[in-house]
Amino acid sequence: MTIPEPAAATSHSETSVQRRARKKREAEARAHQPTKIELARQAKAHRDEALNTSLPTTSKGYQMMAKLGFTAGSALGKKGNENARTEPLGLVIKEGRAGVGMDGEKKRKFREVAEDVVSEEMAKKQETEGEFRERQGREREEKRAEALCWAAMRVLEEFEGEGKLENSRENDGEAEIKQSTTLPRPHINMLWRGLARDRQQRERERRMRYDLHQSLSRDAAYTDPEEEKQDRQAWGVDEEDVEEEDPELEAFNALEAAERLQKIVIYLREKWRYCFWCKFQYPDVAMEGCPGLGEDEHG
Repeated sequence: MTIPEPAAATSHSETSVQRRARKKREAEARAHQPTKIELARQAKAHRDEALNTSLPTTSKGYQMMAKLGFTAGSALGKKGNENARTEPLGLVIKEGRAGVGMDGEKKRKFREVAEDVVSEEMAKKQETEGEFRERQGREREEKRAEALCWAAMRVLEEFEGEGKLENSRENDGEAEIKQSTTLPRPHINMLWRGLARDRQQRERERRMRYDLHQSLSRDAAYTDPEEEKQDRQAWGVDEEDVEEEDPELEAFNALEAAERLQKIVIYLREKWRYCFWCKFQYPDVAMEGCPGLGEDEHG
């Protein structure tokens, strides 16, 4: 009688710690309750698998037809018919409560949007390199003309407000321009009225932000007789003045930046004998020494 020797333990045998961890994972898997989303996903996968199978051999219908001579891959009916179906009709599961023609309408709208996007992309691609550079150049010129227009308005404000520019090219830019907003806006020259309007708007916003931070420490019933009108409006003591419409200014701002700049430059020359490009106020109307009216003439 021979007694078989026990198999030698291999290095790949499962330890007690690994066995406990495995049993714990198996117990957690058995105790896991699938959520509604997981159940719906499992049902959809099972349904898709069944629909993708044309005719399973385990079905009762296949077994009945097999007894009558049907073989898998052949068509029903008269032999020799090339148009006969060899696969059953496919099923399309309709999800949602929309009408039957809703999907077709969505597809039509989607096609229209896609065609518009494709046409826009093709139009962009058809733009040549020269056209692209020309468009970029126009945009740069418009931005530059807008900046020059605001600079010319500031010069005109200095002449017609409180102060005067020095008649010197060397001291250009050193004279301090005072922000004169004391005049009522309708009495301000239309050529630089937009500058005053923009400054008043920014000042109003600044005061509102400041007064908002100070409102937590002020009593609502307190009134200061020496308080300014803007402060009383900010605290809600007085009603704030409603900004009136200015059709004249709106019509002026509707012009191109280059055209607005041209109007301001001409007005400076005729009224104040000042050349915006020379940065100099001439002593007489002849303006002897000025190359001309435009920027190109000044080099």
